[in-house]
Amino acid sequence: MVLAGAAGAIAVLLILAWTQQRRALYFPGSEPGPAPAGWTEVAIPTEDGLELTGWYRGLRGGDSGPVIVVFPGNGGNRAGRVRLGNALAGRDSAVLLVDYRGYGGNPGAPSESGLSADARAAHRYLRRVHPADPIIYVGESLGAAVATELAVESPPDALILLSPFTSLADVSRFHFPLAFGFLIRDSYPSLQRFESGALHEVPVLVIAGTADSLIPVAQSRAIAQAADAELHEVEGVDHNNPAIRSDPAVVNRMTEFIRRSIGESPDGHG
Repeated sequence: MVLAGAAGAIAVLLILAWTQQRRALYFPGSEPGPAPAGWTEVAIPTEDGLELTGWYRGLRGGDSGPVIVVFPGNGGNRAGRVRLGNALAGRDSAVLLVDYRGYGGNPGAPSESGLSADARAAHRYLRRVHPADPIIYVGESLGAAVATELAVESPPDALILLSPFTSLADVSRFHFPLAFGFLIRDSYPSLQRFESGALHEVPVLVIAGTADSLIPVAQSRAIAQAADAELHEVEGVDHNNPAIRSDPAVVNRMTEFIRRSIGESPDGHG
């Protein structure tokens, strides 16, 4: 009877771990309100029939130039990425801030396959608006995994990853050493994607805080090594510190990397 009771308790725990884990992974922010000055609210249709809302800021004067899509982390909404978007747009780039399904007032519920579809939708939207301009993916934390998967299917001209992890199972094991890896529903295997060689022609910049308590900096370093990437570490910075996204030195490193990746000189000319 004791064994039967223990087995039943374990079964309940396993069921809860399987059914409730997405609540522990995705923390959608509510509808962010109207687009701020300089930004336009846009509709982004997905292949499975949803209509997502994002904010877009075009190039000044309609000139051609790099186009950046920002894939956010697992919390908040696009309003929390406006500071980064403004900094990148101020360097003569067009920028699209997206919210995934279930985030920022968008319909649907987040999942790995759903976020993949949302990323493809954002790429299609930008290619309609900018059919020939260089395109850059910027992925933050969970968004780094989303951007990496999209890059395998639709390689960008440059890929910038902020605090990337090797896989969601690896992050889970770091925080919960006894976690059952086989129960992870959304795996996001970024390291495996780089190790496969599918992205060997894509220029990659990895930015990570050395004091990251959520995603160990060792995982970001492993991604950088597998990607043969440039690595920029921000000393003493934790995961949610705004400096990892919008510190002037970080933004300068991103824009300089973008210009080199697309063949522009520092003055913005090819």
